[in-house]
Amino acid sequence: MESPETSDETSGMETGPTARDAVDAITDQWAVVRPDLDTLPMAVFGRIYRLAVAMRGRVDKAYAPYGGMSLGEFDVLATLRRSGEPYTLSPRELTATLMITTGGMTGRLDKLEKAGLLSRSPDPNDRRGLRVTLSERGRELVDEAVAAGLAQQRAALEAALDPQEREQLATLLRKLLATTVV
Repeated sequence: MESPETSDETSGMETGPTARDAVDAITDQWAVVRPDLDTLPMAVFGRIYRLAVAMRGRVDKAYAPYGGMSLGEFDVLATLRRSGEPYTLSPRELTATLMITTGGMTGRLDKLEKAGLLSRSPDPNDRRGLRVTLSERGRELVDEAVAAGLAQQRAALEAALDPQEREQLATLLRKLLATTVV
């Protein structure tokens, strides 16, 4: 592992376990022009945001071999898979779970149905409703993709944190999320 004093030539920032990063540079600038501000929240959420963006890119690359599936499309297939047999939900249930608009859901469903990864059929209990069902091919694909995405996430965690730190981080983020999201 590199020492904290080592610089990353591409970003000009130090690398290593106690290195300063781009978020430190931002909070340092605020400290100069507004020393009255507590920028710790900016440091925490700035890093969470940057991690989410970086990991989304890594996970998108992990999903690419599986039919060029986007994270949004993966989310639809994964939600159906997690629902258990018969891997069927209504578009409304999918929309609520994934927190996207009905228009966004329709586009995803159209693409996934065209690829043979799911099917839509009339809801036998509601003449106006539809049921979305994961196909066998869709189940196999999402099972492979979730393993590839988790491998990327696991690698990122293991590169920086020991097992106890990983558990602690998960616990702290759960606690923060539970009190932040309404």
